Amino acid sequence: MFKSHNEEELMAIGQKIGQVLKKQDVVVLTGDLGAGKTTLTKGLARGLGITQMIKSPTYTIVREYEGRLPLYHLDVYRIGEDPDSIDLDEFLFGQGVTVIEWGELLNDSLPSDYLEVVIRKVDDGRCVSLSASGPRSKEVIGDLG
Repeated sequence: MFKSHNEEELMAIGQKIGQVLKKQDVVVLTGDLGAGKTTLTKGLARGLGITQMIKSPTYTIVREYEGRLPLYHLDVYRIGEDPDSIDLDEFLFGQGVTVIEWGELLNDSLPSDYLEVVIRKVDDGRCVSLSASGPRSKEVIGDLG
């Protein structure tokens, strides 16, 4: 579990995660509206060597960025229970890292191995916890040691 007191610390947590990610890694970001999912993604992008400004893909569903690996940043809140409305395989099995905000809404459409990052608001900042659903995501958590 990580703790952040401000946006910069939350981005630093994301950067640390981004530095250990590899091609076809999937990160699911879970948290209430305003918890810091996009802020954490900004740090994750830094860890992937991406210098472009990261924006929430709320209305576009997907934004792509180029760095050490491509970053596919998805916000699936608007597609809700209809994951077939976008071709997830294009991102999940592509050449980059896929970050999915509100990914818990996809349920069975998620791959069997993904890293879930849960961001919770607490009085003095945010608590960030990680859970692995398979061997690769366990390896990522281990690499963060």
